[in-house]
Amino acid sequence: MALCSAKSLLLLLLISAIPIAYLISLEVAKPATHVYHYHSSGWFRECSKWDDLNRRFLVSFIEGGVGQVLVPEESQSAETPLEEVTVVKDVDLAGNASLGLVVDRPRNRLLVAVADVIGNRYGGLAAYDLSTWKRLFLTHLSGPSDEKSFADDVAVDAEGNAYVTDAKASKIWKVGVDGKFLSIIRNPLFNPKEWHRTLVGLNGIVYHPDGFLIVIHTFSGNLFKIDLAKGEEVKLINVVGGPLTFGDGLELISPTKLVVAGNSPSARLVESSDGWETASVASKFSGPRHRLATGATVKDGRVYLSHLIGMGYPKKKHAIVEAVFSS
Repeated sequence: MALCSAKSLLLLLLISAIPIAYLISLEVAKPATHVYHYHSSGWFRECSKWDDLNRRFLVSFIEGGVGQVLVPEESQSAETPLEEVTVVKDVDLAGNASLGLVVDRPRNRLLVAVADVIGNRYGGLAAYDLSTWKRLFLTHLSGPSDEKSFADDVAVDAEGNAYVTDAKASKIWKVGVDGKFLSIIRNPLFNPKEWHRTLVGLNGIVYHPDGFLIVIHTFSGNLFKIDLAKGEEVKLINVVGGPLTFGDGLELISPTKLVVAGNSPSARLVESSDGWETASVASKFSGPRHRLATGATVKDGRVYLSHLIGMGYPKKKHAIVEAVFSS
């Protein structure tokens, strides 16, 4: 009996060693593109955005809070990880995750979507001063008495109004520049007929300078245009080469080009020549196979992808990977 147990244990160790060895081989392999590695105190980082004025990546913590990763102006060896420093940790939001981020440059603030990841019983939007990290407001979006929700990502328009996606109930909350809750955007197009496509709904969202929102539905892969000047009119964008299934974070890199971060591949470059009535997948990027891309940002004209899971122990090493697209 003891010998049988020992053999079983040895077999289990051998089986588990195979994926671990594979992960290690992927982790130590030379990256195909430029990577910013940084050490962190947590395993999970949902989103990162580049703050050009302060030369730092701002990253959101699944365990709650926001960190900064300063990037020195002088070149640094790729083998030397940068360091994450916590800049926001609100006691009254303990137990909730910080998820999507957007830098609101005209108002020198960072907007953060906050959610109860496990129970889906709380959603909020927090705003912080980028210089002092003082919290400017915390807007309550949903609570235990409301439908289950998941405040996932956020965009900000030219007037400073914020739009927060609900990945659980597929709706969008609108919050005024001063933090006042304004309204909810709902539309039948946001709800696919197939039940399995509703498990993760509206996710990444961006504001286009021509006055409309672009938002992705993760499990259906549908991309939507929401025209704010036309009473929040919702249209399905016909994407040639789509659907954009498993699309997560979005980043608009020009009026005609959009990056969709996600899984299989890590990112897709989508282009439109008609004001986002239609679009097409122009190229793709496959990044590290052992990391899950969840967000995109632009630094010095280059696209970088943030990844959900860190590697290593006791220090966790996260990766912000340059996406170089090919047809």
